Amino acid sequence: MQRALVDRAKRGDTEAFDALARTVGDRCMAIACRILRDADLAEDAVQAALITAWRELRALRDLDRFEPWLHRILTNACYAEARSRRRRSAEIRVLPVEGTYGPDETRAVHDRDQLERAFRRLTLEQRAVLVFHHYLGLPVSEVAERLDIPIGTVKSRLHHATTALRASLEADARTPSSSLERLA
Repeated sequence: MQRALVDRAKRGDTEAFDALARTVGDRCMAIACRILRDADLAEDAVQAALITAWRELRALRDLDRFEPWLHRILTNACYAEARSRRRRSAEIRVLPVEGTYGPDETRAVHDRDQLERAFRRLTLEQRAVLVFHHYLGLPVSEVAERLDIPIGTVKSRLHHATTALRASLEADARTPSSSLERLA
């Protein structure tokens, strides 16, 4: 079905492209949010990627490769969005939380916050590789294709990102003045 939509969109059918955008939009938003760590920037990147995809769709050779092609455009849009809107690294974004936290859930929130801080310390390129490999579950060769980089670069970025995450988490764990200890 997606191949037929891509074919129709490639011939200028805007309704087919709208259907494609609805089909892949949530996944693109999830990818962009994980790379950029900011919902507003992610929305802008997804919108820019879809506009670029519409304009460049005629250049797509293999209709079955639409989504990997779009992911490459999306990744580039994420990089461009991050470059154009550098934000302070200490900016805190409060996310809506459902329900209340009990004593066991407090530790999970703390761990998630530590992981978020560690992830923000990575470069955009490292985040992109981690998102495609771990979040989407793609093999290294597919990550390389979607990001349009060599396989060795993907492996290197995965290694350095994992090492940096581990070091960041260990450093945070050694810091005695965490927010939880101040509350106690």
